[in-house]
Amino acid sequence: MGGKAFVVLAQKELRDAFRNRWFIADALALLILSLALSLLVSLTGAASPVSGFGRTAASLVNLMLLLVPLMGITLGALAIAGDRERGALEFWLTQPVSTATFFLAKALGMGAALAAAVLVGFGASSVVLLLVGATDPFAFLALAGLTVLLAWASLALGLLLSSRCARTSTAVSLGLGAWLLLVLLGDLGLMGTALAVRLPPAWLLAIALGNPVETYRIAALRLLAGTLELLGPAGLYADERFGASLWILLPTTLLLWIAAGTGFAYIVLRREVSR
Repeated sequence: MGGKAFVVLAQKELRDAFRNRWFIADALALLILSLALSLLVSLTGAASPVSGFGRTAASLVNLMLLLVPLMGITLGALAIAGDRERGALEFWLTQPVSTATFFLAKALGMGAALAAAVLVGFGASSVVLLLVGATDPFAFLALAGLTVLLAWASLALGLLLSSRCARTSTAVSLGLGAWLLLVLLGDLGLMGTALAVRLPPAWLLAIALGNPVETYRIAALRLLAGTLELLGPAGLYADERFGASLWILLPTTLLLWIAAGTGFAYIVLRREVSR
């Protein structure tokens, strides 16, 4: 019963995600903008396929930094709070389904929807790259994988917020605030803090890794440029201190964000159920 219920719930969450107006709007925006950016940049850099790939990928990174966290956080924020507000949470948890099965199926279904949206956007861009002759499939696949990890880390944060809220409006408001904090204020706040208190490079790097969006930015920059010099002292410190092991550190940091967010969200939900 548990395995069958898990599959049914995961499929339900996947279908619900593709019916969600927020998610559909964000996914369409991601697809259209990634395709438009690829066409625009590839046409202007068509004389040099390698340059065209680098410019296209850099443009995609900036796009993903804005839209992917928004997609993940809002989808997660609507999940548990929405079920709680409609009474669906109480209904499902009175069925012969464990809290762990319910929660993991919900997270898996929404995670699959997010991964599909990201990969469709990258797939459309890859078609353009093939047409102009750009060839760096490994880097492009690695960038797509990093973006999926960013989407899942954002989903985990949204689930954590949703697990604490009784109403969807509250969860979405908190999610949008978290998105603004991570995406728009994270980099500016880090630079302002560095200038104000003159933090050493090691501390700057540690603070940056405490933000999944900044972790993704660092990983993407390392992938595309091969160096972190553009990040200043923190980037130089990261290159000198970790070197090639950054390819283990940065994805692992995103995986830790995913595990921590979903883990704490489950703990909160389990405590609510056990009361």
